[in-house]
Amino acid sequence: MNGRRAHRTGTFVLSLAMAAIGVALIVQALSANPSSVTARLLLGVLFIAAGGGRWYVELRRSRGA
Repeated sequence: MNGRRAHRTGTFVLSLAMAAIGVALIVQALSANPSSVTARLLLGVLFIAAGGGRWYVELRRSRGA
C-alpha cells in the first residue's frame, strides 16, 4: 500500500468514526433528560457534518476535480 492509498483509507476510516460519534451523541441526547438535549444534539449534528464534509473533500481531491 503506497502513501496516498494509506492516507485515503485513514481519512475514510476517521470520517466514519466522526459520523458514528455524531450518531451516538444524537441517540444519547434523545434518550437522556431534556436539559442536555440541545448541546448534545448540536454536537452530534456537527460531528456528522464534519465527518461527511471531510469524506466529500477527500473524494473530490482524489478524483482531481
